[in-house]
Amino acid sequence: MNISQINKSDLDIDLPNAKLAYTIIQSLLKNQEALSDLLALMAHVLDEDVAKALTNTNEWEKYLESKRELENTKLQIEKFTEELKKMENG
Repeated sequence: MNISQINKSDLDIDLPNAKLAYTIIQSLLKNQEALSDLLALMAHVLDEDVAKALTNTNEWEKYLESKRELENTKLQIEKFTEELKKMENG
């Protein structure tokens, strides 16, 4: 389920808890982006054979899928932020 499928009347969260959730999510996203940057840097220092072997693993495929999902998560965070603003002004 994504945020666009959630009926606002079904939400049972107050503004402080919504802000806490937002803070936690932002922290996790920041950590994920830092890890991604580190992996990219490490990939540049590997020789071609090692890099090729690495990118032919299931772990690499999972990493790429995670990156794709992160893009969707960023869109969901934007929607979540909009809803938080509505709650604050509310």
